[in-house]
Amino acid sequence: MYVILLLILAAEAVFILPFVLQRIFRTTFLESFSITDTELGSCFAAYGSVALVSYLLGGPLADKFKPHILMSAALVLTAFGGFYLATYPNLYMLHVLYGFWGFTTIFLFWAAMIKATRIWGGTNKQGIAFGFLDGGRGLVAALFGSVGVIIFSLFITKEVELTSIAERRLAFKEVITYTSIAVMCIGFMVFFLLKFSETALIETEKPSKLLTIENFKIVMKYRAVWLLMIIILCAYYGYKMTDLFSKYAEQVMGYNKIEAAKVGTTLLYIRPIVGVVIGLLADRTKASLWIVIGFFLMTITSLIFYLGIIDNSTTLLFVLSIGTMALGVYSARVLYFATLEEAKIPLTVTGTAVGFISVVGYTPDIFAGLVMGYFLDANKGAIGLQHAFGVMGLFTLVGLVASLLLYKHSKNKA
Repeated sequence: MYVILLLILAAEAVFILPFVLQRIFRTTFLESFSITDTELGSCFAAYGSVALVSYLLGGPLADKFKPHILMSAALVLTAFGGFYLATYPNLYMLHVLYGFWGFTTIFLFWAAMIKATRIWGGTNKQGIAFGFLDGGRGLVAALFGSVGVIIFSLFITKEVELTSIAERRLAFKEVITYTSIAVMCIGFMVFFLLKFSETALIETEKPSKLLTIENFKIVMKYRAVWLLMIIILCAYYGYKMTDLFSKYAEQVMGYNKIEAAKVGTTLLYIRPIVGVVIGLLADRTKASLWIVIGFFLMTITSLIFYLGIIDNSTTLLFVLSIGTMALGVYSARVLYFATLEEAKIPLTVTGTAVGFISVVGYTPDIFAGLVMGYFLDANKGAIGLQHAFGVMGLFTLVGLVASLLLYKHSKNKA
């Protein structure tokens, strides 16, 4: 059990510095680095561009080296990037840093982490393995976020509204530094503690026909693969939009910076619950059915935000809406690849299928931040946020149609 717990801890820790901190402290992040939403989006584009290539090329690397070596190296290098982030580099170097993180978190880490989880799950516990992994990652992100909020508040000596940007920069620097130390410590733990039996490692290395033209031809024949590309792209865009919850809480609902950060953190606690519950329900019905439900919830709530119904006089509706949207986002996210078995895609080409789908499915890493930044900077405050959620509604509507087609397709296959 300690192995899967360590995998969960590592799997989310590596993404805390590039993603989770700015999700929870978005306005503080922008103020501290003196950048706009669009400029932050361009940093994510640098990350996504490197990650796009890394998804395909990182697989063979994971087959040459043991998982604990690659994962520990990725965590330590990512932590070094965090120490550099704490120096508040200029925008150009921030792009370089995010590109560097695209290399460490995807090329070195992603495939190795997936392989390690598959080794742990064996032949009979793949559902449990990946269900624990995604649900546990949400809990780890929430814990990191909570500790980050506590550290930030400890270094703020008066009411946060009365502090200057310089004072908030100093407090946020401590958050970044302590987070980097934690990520580095987890890297060392992975190196020394994440060990598998030699038998398990040898068995996973037997089939070595990876990234061949023949396998790609097999994968591309499956209609489900193309539908999953669209589904993951739309669902992942929805997941990226959860970055704006704390910003909405501050700019529209009138929360202060610490209260807004707590909103983002609290929602992270929903993810492990959804991961376990939806995983169990999907085993008893169909994964594709719950993806349909997830997209339906995302589409309805993004429409509510787009119409501007929610303001500081409708606090209960705000809480219910972001909770429902998070439920939809996490439902789709946890079941991304659970549909491969449902769609009868051969186990022997699973790695090729996942890599092929990911290249398109995770492209929101490149453009989502830029799209959100454009609308947020063009119209400050509530209007910009409404437009951003309107764009999300278009993506989730497309995802809803694609998931309905996948559900129908999988029923025919069955």
